[in-house]
Amino acid sequence: MVLYCILCEELARGSMSLAMTVSMQAMMATDFIYRYGTDDHKKRLLIPALRGEKIGAFALTEPNAGSDLGAIQTTATRQGDSWVLNGPKMWITNASNADFFTVLASTDRTQGIKAVDFFLVEKGTPGLIVGKKIDKLGVRASDTGELAFDNCKIPLTNLLGTQGSGFKNLLSILSQIRVMTGALGLGLSRAALAAATEYSKQRVAFERPIAKFQAIQHKIADMAADIELSRLIVYYAAWLIDNGKRCTKEAAIAKLFATEAANHAADEASRIFASYGFAMEYPIQRHFRDARFLLLGGGTSEILRNIIASEVIGKI
Repeated sequence: MVLYCILCEELARGSMSLAMTVSMQAMMATDFIYRYGTDDHKKRLLIPALRGEKIGAFALTEPNAGSDLGAIQTTATRQGDSWVLNGPKMWITNASNADFFTVLASTDRTQGIKAVDFFLVEKGTPGLIVGKKIDKLGVRASDTGELAFDNCKIPLTNLLGTQGSGFKNLLSILSQIRVMTGALGLGLSRAALAAATEYSKQRVAFERPIAKFQAIQHKIADMAADIELSRLIVYYAAWLIDNGKRCTKEAAIAKLFATEAANHAADEASRIFASYGFAMEYPIQRHFRDARFLLLGGGTSEILRNIIASEVIGKI
């Protein structure tokens, strides 16, 4: 996990779109096949995915089910020797490029989150509908789109894990997703700080570089402090995962702090650039837009605060 976070941080420092595409492939799209797929799944899909020959996607979110996954509408109904999937999915990274999808669906809508499971659906399966691409504010080079399932029939063996274990299995990967997202935020923060620092040395106002003004120095100092704190909590949480330790609270803090810090860094950097921060000519506008994306996946800041509070307070 530490090595994976280093990869995500460095890619995000250059391109958040590339980092998102790679991180999806490297963990969410392939992890459940690695853990629960059959030997045939691993041979046909996982190994080619590791080689970069096939692309995967993780289909969790729906138009009316983001943080509240118990409200998902996509269903999986057993019919003979098959599962039949019906329902919509939204905000799916790699949607139009994927060769296979790990899909969350409910086997009993009356049971909410207790009856959700993951299913493997391959490209070209009848009833799998790849919808339109989403025209996004940021992370524009990363493919994001809609999916739908219309009586999509898959083999019984495409249930990933045992029936009824989906929510527990999701919890096992959520901390990794949150820490990874924190690493993405750390990379973006570093890019924003580097751009702002370089510009502040070049931009002259009142006959001296603006880097000499205390107001600018304080912005840079705050950004640098946030980066160091983000680095500490992200890699501490990653270390906990690598050592098999529970880190629900630490992962939530890592994602909350590092992504909010990334948005603050992008905002402050754009202020240092002033009017040029509004120009497409400079990369700071891209960092500003891309940073917003980090606030969504893996839990919103509000949800993360709820999780942290429940971990600290405990049962009441």
